[in-house]
Amino acid sequence: MKAKIHPKYYPEARVVCACGNTFTVGSTVAELKVDICAACHPFYTGEQRIVDTAGQVDRFMKRLERTADTVEQIKSQQELQRQAAQQARLARRRGDA
Repeated sequence: MKAKIHPKYYPEARVVCACGNTFTVGSTVAELKVDICAACHPFYTGEQRIVDTAGQVDRFMKRLERTADTVEQIKSQQELQRQAAQQARLARRRGDA
């Protein structure tokens, strides 16, 4: 192994989570800051919590609402077209009989 090419190892590196939980691990950095850990992750806690980073969740929800509105409009237009086509078929049948 070459000398002086490896980073310094901290066997007692401190990990600090955004929820306030702290624990120690071995790392090449003295202190690590994380957004989520086992104490606050929904998989481990069983509770649904959304971590919003720079409003991304709000933007997604707005886009989802716009999409839902557009889908509803398309469905209503298709239903009107279907009803008009059905009435036209009935009118043709009445005219043929």
